[in-house]
Amino acid sequence: MTGDHLAFGADRLVVMAGPCAVETREQLLSTAHAVAAAGAALLRGGAYKPRTSPDSFQGLGPAGLELLAEASAATGLPVVTEVLDPRDVERVAASAAMLQVGSRNMQNFPLLREVGRVDRPVLLKRGAAATIDELLHAADYILREGNQRVVLCERGVRAFDPATRYLLDLAAVPVLKSRSDLPVVVDPSHGTGRRDCVVPMARAAVAAGADGLLIEVHPAPHEALCDGPQALLPEDFSALMRDIDTLAGMLGRRVVRPGSRSSATAP
Repeated sequence: MTGDHLAFGADRLVVMAGPCAVETREQLLSTAHAVAAAGAALLRGGAYKPRTSPDSFQGLGPAGLELLAEASAATGLPVVTEVLDPRDVERVAASAAMLQVGSRNMQNFPLLREVGRVDRPVLLKRGAAATIDELLHAADYILREGNQRVVLCERGVRAFDPATRYLLDLAAVPVLKSRSDLPVVVDPSHGTGRRDCVVPMARAAVAAGADGLLIEVHPAPHEALCDGPQALLPEDFSALMRDIDTLAGMLGRRVVRPGSRSSATAP
C-alpha cells in the first residue's frame, strides 16, 4: 500500500468491497483476491466491529488490522476499515488508506476530531436516525480539524417497515450534492440487509449520481460471523461490476480500477 489515495468525484465511480468483518486469514485473502479480480478499487473489512449485543462477534482487533495489511500487500488494493475509539486512530491509520466512521459513531465528536487530525481520507456514514443536516454537521467536525478529505456515505435510516433492514434513502444523494462539495457514496448492503436487494439498489445508486459504492462480499455468507444475509457471493459481485461498468458508461462516468490513484477528495 502506498501513501496515494483513490480519487472520488467528477466522472469517477469508486467501488469498495469486501467482508463485513475480518474473520480468518483464508476468508479475507480469498475475498480480497476475488474483489480485486472483479475490479473493486478498495478492500473493505472490519477489524473492529460495533455490535448491538456485547455477546456478538466484536472483530479481531489488531490481528484483523495485520490481516488487512497482508491482503492489501497481496492484491494492491488500499484498505478502508472502521475505527471506533479515538485512542486507536493512529493504529488503524497505519494499516488503512481510508478510515471509516460508522453510523453508530457519526456523532462521536472526540472521534470525529481525532480523524480530522490524521493524514487519511475519512468515510463518514450517516447515522441510522440522523438527518442530512446532522450528517453535514458531523462532517464539519472533521473538516475543521484540517482534514478536507471527507466522503459521505448513505447507508439507510430507520423506518417502520421491517421488509428491509433500513430504508435506503437514495434521495439523500442529490440532496447532499446540492448542499456540499463532498463526494457521496452509497452502502446498499447495510441499507437493505438483503442480498436480493443489493444489486438493484447499487444500480439505482449509480443512476442517482453516487460517487461510489460500498458492497459486502463473502465467500460463504451462510457462515459469516456478522451480516451474512446481505453479503454477495464473489461471482455475484463480479456480475454487479459488469453491470456497473455498463451503467457508468451510459452516464458518462468511469469505474476506477486498482492502480488508478490520486487524492481522495472532491474534485
